[in-house]
Amino acid sequence: MERTIFDEEHEMFRKAYRTFLEREVVPHRDEWTEAEIVPPSVFAKAGESGFLAMPVPEQYGGAGIDDFRYSLIITEELCVADLLPHGLGMTLHTDVCLPYFLDYCNDEQKARWLPGIASGELITAVAMTEPGIGSDLASMTTSAIRDGDTYVVNGSKTFITNGINADLVLVAAKTDPSQKHKGMSIIVLERGMEGFERGRNLDKVGMHAQDTAELFFTDVRVPVENRIGDEGEGFMLLVKNLPQERLSIAATGIAHARAMLTWTREYAAERTAFGQPIGSFQNSRFKLAEMETEITIGESFIDQCVMALNEGTLTAETAAMAKWWCTELQKRVADTCVQLHGGYGYMNEYPIARAYVDARITSIYGGTTEIMKEIIGRSMGF
Repeated sequence: MERTIFDEEHEMFRKAYRTFLEREVVPHRDEWTEAEIVPPSVFAKAGESGFLAMPVPEQYGGAGIDDFRYSLIITEELCVADLLPHGLGMTLHTDVCLPYFLDYCNDEQKARWLPGIASGELITAVAMTEPGIGSDLASMTTSAIRDGDTYVVNGSKTFITNGINADLVLVAAKTDPSQKHKGMSIIVLERGMEGFERGRNLDKVGMHAQDTAELFFTDVRVPVENRIGDEGEGFMLLVKNLPQERLSIAATGIAHARAMLTWTREYAAERTAFGQPIGSFQNSRFKLAEMETEITIGESFIDQCVMALNEGTLTAETAAMAKWWCTELQKRVADTCVQLHGGYGYMNEYPIARAYVDARITSIYGGTTEIMKEIIGRSMGF
């Protein structure tokens, strides 16, 4: 089924980005996986080439292109090149963190931070999750208590993507601990602030090249000028940004599923058993047909969601549908593709083995599948 949302400029961008990945990222894939972190210099190279934070206005050093189709292309090409764990740090930087700086910062903050975000000199992260609370953000205990012209921040966060590399961290904290949602604000902590410490780079099942860290705050004094939005608006700002974040994860899920199917089709055509390609057996054909159909349906839905986001009409409920369905499909495809590879599917030298463990997290972060279903169910009046 032909996809119709991309025009000639998008396809030119796709070719250019593919070349960038082949030159700057693919040769280092195994090295970065073993190191369990991508060097910050790759962000700067992406920024220099115009592949980072594209919506940043030209006056701040960006391309001024606010079209999520480019983010979709970046996600697809990362998956095609077997670079999913190397790419999410950059997609999080652009798709998840950047909107806070673009939409909610004042002019002084934009002038201070956006040029570095666009160039890749300032890597971003968002810190919401705390040990023990999971998706229950209203129960967070990290506090930011005002003292004159500063906030004094205390607490900790965990599972923070870009946690090691980040120069700017959007921290959700209670500026009024007596309140739940209404007591939350977003404070930007910067690398080098006294009392701001990084814990270990967490040892994950998959996504090894993506740094994921614990963060600790002990009496960190942060200027009031580093607060984004008004005091007490933090939860509302987080909720406003969630549809784009969840669409980004959903797009990753379906693009990764497509990449895994492509690798498996190639393997099924080359690998023989009982004197014929394994793809010619009826069970294999049926499995491949099922995956092709479901992935095509998912791509169509994601394309519609991307256009809705561009038009400003993507709802939280629709984004939740996209996230839970596409990430659950991603896991099913990963499992089926490993099975079709047989024993080779369990060998790390094959991309499908790496993809199998990388795929498991997407139905958890950004809101679990269960939370997505709760959002959808409530929107139905239940």
